[in-house]
Amino acid sequence: MSYKFPSDINYTMTHEWVELQNSIATVGITDYAQHQLGDIVFVELPEIGMVLEKESHAGEIESVKAVGDIIMPLSGEIVEVNEKLAENPELVNSSPFGDGWMIKINISHASEIDELISVEKYKEFVKSEEQ
Repeated sequence: MSYKFPSDINYTMTHEWVELQNSIATVGITDYAQHQLGDIVFVELPEIGMVLEKESHAGEIESVKAVGDIIMPLSGEIVEVNEKLAENPELVNSSPFGDGWMIKINISHASEIDELISVEKYKEFVKSEEQ
């Protein structure tokens, strides 16, 4: 299968992508992750104003065949959630790196950015998971 791997963003080993703009991180799940889940029917996102630690549970994604967790890629405060996903959760399938974004975080520990992985490392990780 051929997946999209934008090279101008960072990734996590739990299949989230992170786009950084100053101290704000936009987060979603990767093309690979949405393919693995299948047709997404519901997305549960955190409340604006919540402060969550890196690697904590930030929400859930339900598909016709599984429930997946949204894992915080960085510590910080939730400053925006994608309201469109309440009515149109399938945006995660059709546009995982665009209209299907999930949360925006005001990062509290900039040093954690160094722990995100590059597109090359993420591609290798996906390849190893498929074997």
